[in-house]
Amino acid sequence: MSDSGRPVPSGLWRDGDFRRLWVGQTASQLGEHASLVVLPLFAVLTLDAGAGELGVLRAVGQVPILLLSLFVGAWVDRWRTRTVMVLTDAGRTLALGAAAVAGLLEGLGLPGLLVVAFVVGGLSVFFDVAYQVSVVRMVTPDQLVRGNSALEGSRSAAQIGGPALGGALVSLLSAPIAAASSALFFALSFLSIRRIRRVESLPKPSDRPPRVGRRIREGLRFVVGETSLRTVCLASAAFQFSFAAMMTVYLLFLPQELHLSGTAVGLAIAAMGPGALLGSVLAARLPSRFGHGVVLMSAAALGDGAFLCVPALHGSAAVTLPVLLTVNFVFGAGAQLVNVTVMAVRQAVTPDGMQGRAAATITFVGMGLTPLGSLLGGSLAAEWGLRTSLLATAAGMMSSPALMALSPLARLGRELPVPGGSRGRVEGCPALGPVRTEPDGVQAPGARRRPPPGPSGAG
Repeated sequence: MSDSGRPVPSGLWRDGDFRRLWVGQTASQLGEHASLVVLPLFAVLTLDAGAGELGVLRAVGQVPILLLSLFVGAWVDRWRTRTVMVLTDAGRTLALGAAAVAGLLEGLGLPGLLVVAFVVGGLSVFFDVAYQVSVVRMVTPDQLVRGNSALEGSRSAAQIGGPALGGALVSLLSAPIAAASSALFFALSFLSIRRIRRVESLPKPSDRPPRVGRRIREGLRFVVGETSLRTVCLASAAFQFSFAAMMTVYLLFLPQELHLSGTAVGLAIAAMGPGALLGSVLAARLPSRFGHGVVLMSAAALGDGAFLCVPALHGSAAVTLPVLLTVNFVFGAGAQLVNVTVMAVRQAVTPDGMQGRAAATITFVGMGLTPLGSLLGGSLAAEWGLRTSLLATAAGMMSSPALMALSPLARLGRELPVPGGSRGRVEGCPALGPVRTEPDGVQAPGARRRPPPGPSGAG
């Protein structure tokens, strides 16, 4: 039964509320991925921003992850995720809409672009934590893998359309039109998620509810005390730091060194999308067949290593663009396979009342260094040149699979072991038993299911 008393349909896609979440999350991701290309290209192609200025712009858009993630996780565990997602969509619509109007009036300079990047980045932190918690509250345990696969697949589709659309609109029309298109996608997400009818079950208020600081510390202790989550944090931090530095150089390397147009840049980056879509499909089958550790190691090494060949590229777009499409496709497939598998591990070992804080803590540790990575990428590009900097930062991405290889995460089998007495257990959050999934994502017969949340669970 749903929290509102209505039966939950046995088929995931027959659940109208899940479909509304999926449509809204897809539109939101499309707007977010478009803006990630629109804002840097606006700075480079329209404002003649240099390497250092582009690094600052990307850092400003990423710094809300460092500033807000832990607080957002503590708050979202006690809020209705529908409300959080609706408000953040409205805010991002207004921010990018204002940027579009200012751009059309030729009044948007680099300071205004920095403000827009910060606002959109901050609201995206709220949305991303909320939708991850929302799917756990909305679907049954045996639908969790399929629900995650569907949502991550939609993110893959957004990676296909967002960069290509943003790059094409900036190149063919104007940056304000591209910003307006991103605002429209956030508006569509607002309208879809607002129609979700299911009432979420929240923890019962107590006479003295835990303070935010205490809830944050509980989340940190849980993640640090759980070996698999601790490894995910370290590997994610190493990858995201290097990836942020590499992408800053990459966005300069493509138009300046390879002389690609804005459309070609968007198309090259968009190739990550079809690869990520393939990764989402494979993630529903490969871990349960070959083992989660083997899949994580192989996908990370192959995907991250693909960028090592990019600094050697020379020649016309007819030569370089097919290679870039292949590299980004392989990277997208590997990265998405890692993302979905890691999310399954995290959700399986995390009690219901800790989901938001665990997701936010991993985001904070994993993504918190990205502003520094972006700044480093800009500095390296200015001091070392684009080719040398791109090779160095791409090599740095290989530290992530290296860390996983040295940890118990690499030895995870086809089952997801969940300790019965985790050191991270908190009051009101039941410990979980072993979870085993079949290749189609359905929980195997005889496997222990997650116990239903009690009255104080986030449900």
